Amino acid sequence: MNGQLAEHLQPAEDTLEAEKASLLKQPKAVWATAIAAVFAFMGIGLVDPILPAIAKNLDATPSQVSLLFTSYFLVTAVAMLVTGFVSSRIGGKKTLMIGLALIVVFASLSGLSGSVGELVGFRAGWGLGNALFVATALAVIVGVASGGAGTAIILYEAALGLGISLGPLLGALLGGWQWRAPFFGTAVLMAVAFIALMVLLPKTPAPAKKARLRDPLLALGHKGLRTTAASALFYNYGFFTILAFTPFILGMDAYGIGAVFFGWGVAVAVFSVFVAPILQRRFGTNNVLVGTLAALMLDLIGLGLAAGHSVPAVVVLVVVAGALLGINNTLYTELAMEVSDSPRPVASAGYNFVRWMGGALAPFAAAQLGEHFGPQLPFFAGAVALLLAIAVAMGGRKFLAGHEPHLV
Repeated sequence: MNGQLAEHLQPAEDTLEAEKASLLKQPKAVWATAIAAVFAFMGIGLVDPILPAIAKNLDATPSQVSLLFTSYFLVTAVAMLVTGFVSSRIGGKKTLMIGLALIVVFASLSGLSGSVGELVGFRAGWGLGNALFVATALAVIVGVASGGAGTAIILYEAALGLGISLGPLLGALLGGWQWRAPFFGTAVLMAVAFIALMVLLPKTPAPAKKARLRDPLLALGHKGLRTTAASALFYNYGFFTILAFTPFILGMDAYGIGAVFFGWGVAVAVFSVFVAPILQRRFGTNNVLVGTLAALMLDLIGLGLAAGHSVPAVVVLVVVAGALLGINNTLYTELAMEVSDSPRPVASAGYNFVRWMGGALAPFAAAQLGEHFGPQLPFFAGAVALLLAIAVAMGGRKFLAGHEPHLV
């Protein structure tokens, strides 16, 4: 019996060892793209520590400042529909270069803003560059990385986690000195990434088949991808309620907020890279997805109960949320890339178009709810969104069932 068990477990252990080796043994082009992705994802949480300072210096309300997220993610979502159209005509490398160049330009202009309206507009331009870069970076990493799509997705999620954790840290370190500085710092980092990719990333030819503008929407006709995207829409509402609204209730300076969200981001990174694959192999993708969504719903309820009463409890719950978000980010990305029969760049574009709408809606809605009904309600609304994410995932479970790892 023990011998049979050992024989059963050995292939799984061998697979794990092979994946660990292939994860670290990658071409220079993969590392260059991943590092550039880290810099790009830093832009998501960069403004978190300086939101109160922006509101104070530009004489804006929390809901007006929250539009920095809304404009960024709304443009990112819509632009996802054209990323495949562009990259299939000029190639992945040129698309990445254009995306990085746009981020450099609009991050610099953001630092020069004289009003919250200008800043919101420049963040929208930043979102366009982000969409071109982020959607293409995932496809490039999947295409160039050794070790298969699973390894590439883990690398991508590692870049996402590092970027999300380092963004608030950079925002705090520079924003504690001057609220405009983080924008200029990001522009410099993206310029460095631009040069690195120009040198290290080989030319990527355009695909033989050119993508049509409607292809990402047609890809959503696949029930598995549609289920994944719809569930991720509500999940992202909860995600960005925490990211965009919590800084206003912490009562801390830029350094304090940056420290909290650095811890949050570290939890995102660690759990997305190291914990999510283990749980996925042990319990299955769908079971882990629903379980962590339920845990995140409870976390949001806890944040609602603690808001305005206990800052230490809010801090702990934010970091715990980072761990749960890290697991879910990996699961949703893998489902989006694998569950559909469409080409990965097309499926990714359709999925991201839907899910980033949650990121666009949540910051402004949460700020409005907080201003009119108190700091508790935004988190309770986020918990309701998580309940809907669970309902969608459970309702479409049979369409996701085909994508399950070999359980160990």
